[in-house]
Amino acid sequence: MNQLEALKQYTTVVADTGDFRQLAQYHPQDATTNPSLILKAVQKPEYAPLLKQTVDRHRGEHIDEIMDCLLVRFGTEILQHIPGRVSTEVDARLSFDTEATVARGQRLIDLYRAEGVPVERVLIKVASTWEGIQAAAQLQQRGIACNLTLLFSFCQAVACGQARVQLVSPFVGRIYDWYKKSAGAAWDEQAMAGANDPGVKSVRQIYQYYKHFGIKTEVMGASFRNTGQILALAGSDLLTISPELLGELAKNETGLRRALDPEQAKTASIEHVQYDEKKFRWALNEDAMATEKLAEGIRAFAADAIKLEKLILAA
Repeated sequence: MNQLEALKQYTTVVADTGDFRQLAQYHPQDATTNPSLILKAVQKPEYAPLLKQTVDRHRGEHIDEIMDCLLVRFGTEILQHIPGRVSTEVDARLSFDTEATVARGQRLIDLYRAEGVPVERVLIKVASTWEGIQAAAQLQQRGIACNLTLLFSFCQAVACGQARVQLVSPFVGRIYDWYKKSAGAAWDEQAMAGANDPGVKSVRQIYQYYKHFGIKTEVMGASFRNTGQILALAGSDLLTISPELLGELAKNETGLRRALDPEQAKTASIEHVQYDEKKFRWALNEDAMATEKLAEGIRAFAADAIKLEKLILAA
């Protein structure tokens, strides 16, 4: 049994890609997308017709409407290759606007429904800002499940649990990147690998907190830099993995053991915490890594959304 098949015994494997033609060979349960992944996909020659068809079909509509139609087109194609759910992201430029995020999330769901896709097969991705978390709480109350992305800190995860969102996506690799860059020449790759990886430790803390207190929000580690990070989180509810790393796992016959266990988390000594807006903003402000990576992530997704718009206008 290869590592990918072994991992599937403990964890729901999710493909992190907009390239739906890659999905079949790895048999993931779910798939996630974001503006950067869709941008990468539409620039491939095999997806040029899909871009043009979508733009032609909606020509004359507002650019943000065409963008959402394109995201949903990719999502519906992806759903033909997986049995589970696809995550589709609200424009990152709305990350600090609760009302606009709710409206955009509702529109994405309406577009999926118009394509005959049941609401149960879609997760609306929203940035884990305070405003984004409040928007997700409202969407959840409407029966629209949300995936809270760009999550780097424990306070973000706790607030998401309080909002009863469906799923959170802690960004393992980007946390790792920040600590590695911050340490500079003092970084010891071997000593900071596996269970000692700062990104892995962040997900473990969130997972244990949720399981200890019976919080139903699913934990899905994301943004991996190597398979060691993935193996160190075997047992997480879900893990979303790039096709490149899925390929590495599929080729590796070395065994793996479960690393995260809900029963162990239930017996751990963990303090319950609660965040209102003021406490949340202060806790996030005190976490330099999370503050910087959240802002950087929003800027990067927004920049890719603008690039995608330019491709749409040129189509």
